[in-house]
Amino acid sequence: MSSTVIDDLTRERYAAAGFGHPVGLGRRPGLLIIDVQYRTVGTAPRPFGEAVQEFTTSCGEVGWQAVDRIARLLEVFRANDWPVLYPHVAPKKSFDEGALGAKVPGIMSIPARGYDFVEEVAPREGDVLLPKRHPSAFFGTPLASHLVQAGVDTLVVTGCTTSGCVRSSVVDAFSYNYKVTVPSDAVYDRSPVVHEVNLFDMQQKYADVLTTADLIERLAEVAGRNA
Repeated sequence: MSSTVIDDLTRERYAAAGFGHPVGLGRRPGLLIIDVQYRTVGTAPRPFGEAVQEFTTSCGEVGWQAVDRIARLLEVFRANDWPVLYPHVAPKKSFDEGALGAKVPGIMSIPARGYDFVEEVAPREGDVLLPKRHPSAFFGTPLASHLVQAGVDTLVVTGCTTSGCVRSSVVDAFSYNYKVTVPSDAVYDRSPVVHEVNLFDMQQKYADVLTTADLIERLAEVAGRNA
């Protein structure tokens, strides 16, 4: 993965440690679409400074760019009848505050519209909805059970944010011995620096990171092997 942020010294040290080997895809992938709700992108594509006027948790137009790529992946998964799962934050109640509410108070007062799924990649009948209270899609949810039932051996992780719910879900998926792939342009964050640094680190330790276009080519190979 190319990056304008990661310096040569960092690359050299990771390479010396032997990190970053590709793992590839298994036989049955599942797609995670994490927190792709209007609260993370806004109700229309807008620059960040304008987007946060609507929802303080919005990442702005970079989120909408990722939505376009997620929609392409979603089409592939639908065509192959592969599982699609939606880990998402449900509307917050007072008893939900916990550590996250204390750390990010603004998340406790998001308007109800912000919790709606973005229409372009919204779930349909047969998809798995996974309300969560914490960053990882696995923590306190039945995600692992659903994956076992569906025979999934590979997770494609998309959505928001690269440094938060995406990363924590990737680390947990890796810890459960799933093959993990992150399409770099189908995840998003409010900071381009934080986005790139986390993609680099995930690529080195926990996941294969590649573009949506490259991933779609590889998914076509998986579909061909399963035909």
